[in-house]
Amino acid sequence: MDQSNRVSSLKQRLAGRNLYLIGMMGCGKSSTGPHLADLLGYAFIDSDQLIEKVSGRSIPEIFQEDGEIEFRNLEKQVLNVIGQRHSLVVATGGGLVTIPENWGILHQGIVIWIDPGRERLLARIQADAGKRPLLETQSPVTSFDELHTARQQFYAEADMHLHVGEVSEKEVAMKIIESLPSILSDPAAPGAPQTIEE
Repeated sequence: MDQSNRVSSLKQRLAGRNLYLIGMMGCGKSSTGPHLADLLGYAFIDSDQLIEKVSGRSIPEIFQEDGEIEFRNLEKQVLNVIGQRHSLVVATGGGLVTIPENWGILHQGIVIWIDPGRERLLARIQADAGKRPLLETQSPVTSFDELHTARQQFYAEADMHLHVGEVSEKEVAMKIIESLPSILSDPAAPGAPQTIEE
């Protein structure tokens, strides 16, 4: 079966279900998402960008002016709106998974955990200094490690756990396309995502 037929068959089996990309800041959700959406003929939404558009402020501004709790409330409202649509690839914020109510929406679609590993994540976010409110501390690496450890249990609720190396976002998207059929035919038990080694 050639790629176009494979993707067409996959779309039929997805039946419009949204694909939610989760993972730590810097894992590549926002850059992989458009490639994945393009391959599937889906639309792409970045939940953080939508929050900024709705609020008229940047994420760092929301954190600074209103605090994390208000940001999480906004994030939950935006996810509720997204969840009413279909045929979307959604890049979620790194902490969205920590709010239990959000999983009611996430589990209506397919949840994919993109995991480049600690060292790659650290290298990426250090190159992105100033854009990560939760790391604006005296020890960003310690703050990152605490977040990374605390969030593993939430990310592990995903349907797919995709380990990625030094590959392009397009290659990550292709790997997701190749791996989705096995998720759809043999869903992993809750709390036990299918692990895909890149």
